[in-house]
Amino acid sequence: MMCTAKKCGIRFQPPAVILIYENEMKGKSRQRIMPVRNFSKYSDCSRAAEQLKNNPRHKGYLEQVSLKQLEKLFSFLRGYLWGQSLAETMEQIQQETTIDPEEDLNKLDDKELAKRKSIMDELFEKNQKKKDDPNFVYDIEVEFPQDEQLQSCGWDTESADES
Repeated sequence: MMCTAKKCGIRFQPPAVILIYENEMKGKSRQRIMPVRNFSKYSDCSRAAEQLKNNPRHKGYLEQVSLKQLEKLFSFLRGYLWGQSLAETMEQIQQETTIDPEEDLNKLDDKELAKRKSIMDELFEKNQKKKDDPNFVYDIEVEFPQDEQLQSCGWDTESADES
């Protein structure tokens, strides 16, 4: 089926993912309601999103919808099931998807570390300048201003004196 996804959202009662898409053959906008079954406030959002995306009935429609977006929608549903307001859930999702530069990544377990690394990779891909970009410059040379005198490191001068 040839369709272009336009909008994707979540309905809380009864739980469902709603996709607004355009049928390319007829040029009409349509709405598809995909019910969310067996999802509780303890469910894993990434697993639920993966199951919905790989469901044979919905696979053709959800090809253009990213797995991250579906995970985020399921996070909103889980927050609703926990009794959180929409603002609280949005703040929680924002905290989960941003990286604190002061956080010690050595203290995280493997699952959390993999999550942080995927966020960093995604951010890198988004900010990366590619050859096809209009503002791409091949060889950039930048001179940094030196307001103060350079401080020498103690270990560097000691090793130079010994030889």
